[in-house]
Amino acid sequence: MNARATGRPYHHGSLPETLLGHAVELLDEGGIEAVTVREVARRAGVSPSAPFRHYPDRAALITAVGEAVAVDFATAQLTAVDSAEEIPFRALGTAFAHYALAHPHRFTLLRRAVFGADRTPALQEGHDALVGAITDVIIAGQERGELRRADPDVVRIAGQALAYGLSQMFVDNYLDASRADELIEQVVDLFGLGVLASDSERRQAHEDCPCGLEAGASEVPENPEDPEDPQDPEVS
Repeated sequence: MNARATGRPYHHGSLPETLLGHAVELLDEGGIEAVTVREVARRAGVSPSAPFRHYPDRAALITAVGEAVAVDFATAQLTAVDSAEEIPFRALGTAFAHYALAHPHRFTLLRRAVFGADRTPALQEGHDALVGAITDVIIAGQERGELRRADPDVVRIAGQALAYGLSQMFVDNYLDASRADELIEQVVDLFGLGVLASDSERRQAHEDCPCGLEAGASEVPENPEDPEDPQDPEVS
């Protein structure tokens, strides 16, 4: 089931998919608490007992919603990689944060269903596939000279930690959503300076440009010429 699809009244076809579409719709509107079997049935135009033929209880329905959202989340990231005009690994981070910003209730569900310790077999399979795809992106970036030659798994975890934390800060309203585009770009770029290869074009562009992220950084002489300078040379 595509989590992007909106629910519609059931006529003929796949009732489970129709029910799931309405469940995702409810999730987007009011969070996990808003997803109830009764309301899903009402929106689908079926009897209150009809959903139980496919989802034994509300927990099973929520699990199915989580699996559908996880597929949509992974698709959004990999689509960003495919359409990236420059460093694909960077596109992963921005896509992650933008997805959470656009779908905060989905991100909350993902945090519990995917980023927790216990995953359903379907979620585990999807997670492993996404990890494998991201690892391939990192290795390809290293081979092209874009990313430094560190352990790909460590690079992946570092990037995920940044994107996850930044996303949670937006979802929690700790960061101003009106500045989201600007902050996401700047934070991802600043992180990128740590994983980019030393001779990559993007790193050199940042180091050569006195604006952007480097703006505001104080310039301190590496070798003070004045021996009477009270500043400790080791600090400069």
